[in-house]
Amino acid sequence: MNPSNQLLAGRRVLITGAARGLGLAFATAVAEAGASVAMADILQDSLQQAVAGLQERALNVAGFTVDLADPLSIDACVAQSVDWLGGLDGLVNNAAITNSGGKTSEQLSIAVWDQVMDVNVRGTWLMTNACLPALRQSGRGSIVNLSSDTPLWGAPNLLAYVASKSAVIGMTRSLARELGGDNITVNAVAPGLTLVEATAYVPKQRHQIYLDRRAIQREQLPQDVCGAVLFALSDLSRFFTGQVMAVNGGFVMN
Repeated sequence: MNPSNQLLAGRRVLITGAARGLGLAFATAVAEAGASVAMADILQDSLQQAVAGLQERALNVAGFTVDLADPLSIDACVAQSVDWLGGLDGLVNNAAITNSGGKTSEQLSIAVWDQVMDVNVRGTWLMTNACLPALRQSGRGSIVNLSSDTPLWGAPNLLAYVASKSAVIGMTRSLARELGGDNITVNAVAPGLTLVEATAYVPKQRHQIYLDRRAIQREQLPQDVCGAVLFALSDLSRFFTGQVMAVNGGFVMN
């Protein structure tokens, strides 16, 4: 990203799951674009390191701990973030877990199913609700929900995660209709298989499927997804809402 790009100058943005991977890439790009960024994550040590690294580059970021499975933690994180930011213009619901990879539907346990849904679906919902008062006050609020291209093509042996990311798409569309009157846009970004820490467990064969079937035949990097997030947070997308942007090199053409 070009540090001189001030697409988001003056914006105040909260990003969950920002300690590493896609979340850290988003936080970096959004801060480089001129925004103040509250970075939230459950991984406290990684979060501190990420925040320190960006602060060394004179980017305006701060870190806040959050556990998306705990409603009280969500409320505390949002209150602290909004206080530090002085308001809120954008929310990126990025944090999620997989935990169900490699198992068939019959092998999947109820405990894992519930854990994935608690974080990826309920956590996204509660984080959004906690942020809505501040986003309404902004007058130009933007919510970006991270889904996945897995529900767009029906990825096998990943049922809980795929179901949770399908729910995120449904929530995005419903919330877009609920919040349009408040001048809040709600969109989803659906990345393909990206080279980050969270996908290190993915078998080589699954990576090869993506490589073989993408229109752009190379590995997907976190930076490849940042443009869609920047667009969805900016004034360029003020009449763009309820949409799903599949960023996967043409593996799925949504």
